[in-house]
Amino acid sequence: MDVFKFGGASVNSAEGVMNFFKIVQSYKNESLIVVSAMGKTTNALEEIVDNFFNKKNDLVLKQFNELKTYHLDIINTLFAKTETASVSKVEKLFDELSAYLQKPASLNYEFEYDQIVAYGELLSTKIISEYLKYKGVNNHWVDIRRYLKTNDTFGEAKIDWELSRQLLPHAFTFQDTFIYITQGFIGGTSSNLTTTLGREGSDYTAAILANILDARQVSIWKDVPGVMNADPKWIPEAKQLKRISYQEAIELAFFGAKVIHPKTIQPLREKNIPMYVKSFINYFDQGTLVSETSIEKTGKIPIFIQKEKQRLISIRPKDYSFIIEENLGPIFSLIAKYRLKVNLTQNSAISFSLCVDNNKKIDKLIEALNVDYEVRYNDNLELITIRHYDTNSILQMTEGRSILLEQKSRDTAQFVLECNA
Repeated sequence: MDVFKFGGASVNSAEGVMNFFKIVQSYKNESLIVVSAMGKTTNALEEIVDNFFNKKNDLVLKQFNELKTYHLDIINTLFAKTETASVSKVEKLFDELSAYLQKPASLNYEFEYDQIVAYGELLSTKIISEYLKYKGVNNHWVDIRRYLKTNDTFGEAKIDWELSRQLLPHAFTFQDTFIYITQGFIGGTSSNLTTTLGREGSDYTAAILANILDARQVSIWKDVPGVMNADPKWIPEAKQLKRISYQEAIELAFFGAKVIHPKTIQPLREKNIPMYVKSFINYFDQGTLVSETSIEKTGKIPIFIQKEKQRLISIRPKDYSFIIEENLGPIFSLIAKYRLKVNLTQNSAISFSLCVDNNKKIDKLIEALNVDYEVRYNDNLELITIRHYDTNSILQMTEGRSILLEQKSRDTAQFVLECNA
């Protein structure tokens, strides 16, 4: 059995779904297909969550109708007008979401986020499953929330591996179909409340299912030829890496490479399941192989990772005491409380600096830190990471730019830079 994962960019239009059909048709093995929300649906649903939580009902209705129109336009292109049964199944999901949005919101933002945003994946997979049937390809649609179980940390739930191992084999038996369609990014608690696994978590879903169901391999379908030594939208001359090890993939994901979700590799490495990162445009190309035995040396090729919208926060005890473990413990407790991802840290005798993704929770962290520390920060920064750096690659990224913080290890150099005007 093979596991495929298709991101939102691959199914963002009727043409994308038709291309998806061609890829699925070209494979003859038993396939479990994990699909993300279509296009920018997750972003749109996040805006709906914000307005729903803040009781802006007019905006919620407007955005809901826009989202429904986007999906119905895709459906109307894919299906004949006489295909009413398939359309009604999708309409039912919109009716469920509409009914939910008419209820008063709870006081828990993350809970509301998970209940609403999950509809992106439910809609995309239902449309795709029905389209495959319409084209004569038998498949089963599985609501993954019933089988992939998590705790109740809404917004970034943790997998209940023991319970999921018990349930998932009953969902994917391959007794009367060669193809299953299911959702990435979402799961469910033991009491059947919807949860999400963290932004861009569909890759992680594919890896979890591959691990538990002992898949032969995993293919992640992207809008790039494979793993590149830089995002080609940022550096057009970026080169493809044909083979990389699990370790290298973990490092790249940790530092923010967008092509692989950070949690994806560990479940695959545990069972030595190879992963291919492939292009959904040129789908016959091999892509990039990620495996234990991928021995190609990427050390000769610098790999560049860019993270925008960064904030550099500098913390200093008000009494000028040393920054030691006794100070760092409470600081990291606050970071964990607000679920912030720290991309870089550095400390001196009396100060501690951290670079984090800029989001609305940062201000709450700074407010909490101000109780015991002097806090300064810079906004609108860029974090550049260079794996396997050399002098030329550092100059390429930093020459003529203002460096606020830099850090080097044997294999990696990182620079927090002011954005160019």
